[in-house]
Amino acid sequence: MERSMTTGNSLKLLLTFMAPLIIGNVFQQMYSISDIIIVGRTIGVNALASVGAAAPIFMLLVMITMGMSNGFTVLTGQFFGADDLEKMRRSVAMSMMLSVAAVIFLAVGMFVVIDPLLHLMNLPDILYEDTRSYILIVAEGLWAMMAYNFFSAVLRALGDSKTPVAFLIIATIINVALALLFILQFGMGVPGSAYALVMAQGLSAFFCLLYMWKKFPILRLQKDDWKWDKNFALAHLKIGLPMAGQFSILGVGILLIQSITNSFGPATIAGFTAAIRVEQLALQPMASFGIAMAAFSAQNYGAKQFQRIREAVTKCSLIAMAFAIGAGIMIFFFSENIVNVFIDEGNEAVVKDAILYLNCSVPFYFFLSQIFIFRSAVQGMGVGMVPLISSLIELAMRVGVAKILATDWGWGYRGVCYASPVAWVAGSIFLFFAYRYFIGLFERLNR
Repeated sequence: MERSMTTGNSLKLLLTFMAPLIIGNVFQQMYSISDIIIVGRTIGVNALASVGAAAPIFMLLVMITMGMSNGFTVLTGQFFGADDLEKMRRSVAMSMMLSVAAVIFLAVGMFVVIDPLLHLMNLPDILYEDTRSYILIVAEGLWAMMAYNFFSAVLRALGDSKTPVAFLIIATIINVALALLFILQFGMGVPGSAYALVMAQGLSAFFCLLYMWKKFPILRLQKDDWKWDKNFALAHLKIGLPMAGQFSILGVGILLIQSITNSFGPATIAGFTAAIRVEQLALQPMASFGIAMAAFSAQNYGAKQFQRIREAVTKCSLIAMAFAIGAGIMIFFFSENIVNVFIDEGNEAVVKDAILYLNCSVPFYFFLSQIFIFRSAVQGMGVGMVPLISSLIELAMRVGVAKILATDWGWGYRGVCYASPVAWVAGSIFLFFAYRYFIGLFERLNR
């Protein structure tokens, strides 16, 4: 059921809201992780490298759909916090219409740019066909990705973080079963992994929609809710597009880093892929704090409870820092054991490259944890440009450092490994000061 975050103990509310998010985010990562484990251990290193080469484009699509969905539902959460249920329903309807248009645009666009994009990524010829097939199948099923991210964002905006998790867990199990069936029994190879992914996401979206209709009467949209309002649409786009841009910029950064990594061959691509998946899984508690902070900030912004936002940011920042330290220590000491889960024995070069990346990045997890908190707090208050600017800063630092260290200075793959940590430091510093400025500004304007 829906939950207001404008009253009560802020930390307790955030922890209660966040716990299912951690579980859900871990299982969402298991979508791609399970595919990589199955592909890497049953088909081989080249197949793992193909999925790894496709991963930045896949993540770019994921980030755009997540950014847009979370951006649109910022207004939904604000209207709910202000107890304006009519506008809240109109916000949901408007967001759905805009999301459909976005899916069509992204899917068609991906089919148009796929070949020149893979060429720009320096993709080895041996990986080309599998990588291309994987991306196009995901593009065809982009509706499922957008639908799940949108329905989940709506539920979170209303304070329900548990329901999407339950459906996601079920869908993840189905994804693993389908991937094993398609790859091992039907011999579909890498494309089988992509089909399993899309089908599982579609099920997640369907379950969320069915639950929303039955359990959330306030979300049962009426004919009047679907009326097109240009100004209302622009209000959603004003937040949704910058957040989608912010997320897509991060995706472009990963894409450019991947293009540099691709020049080092399939073994390095496979090692980099395994390391990124380990890192993404380890960072889910911090990412969950960010999602919870965005929902909390949006509702309390709508209720003009700015001091509660300050308190929540401080508490979340400290706890996220503790998670970052814990994840860093665990990965540093057990990286080899974790990486070996992804690949079959006898691939020492792949393991070595994966461990190198993790050892370079884990000391900087603290800075990344703060990015999640401050960026989400500002997003929840409706300031879309600040996260966008921070993403541009991260993009410039990540790509610039990778190019300088890896190519200009001759550090090779090690230079790539240091690109993200430098970007995290720069991004966290900018967001800290931006958050301090805007929370103070809103407090002064509402006195």
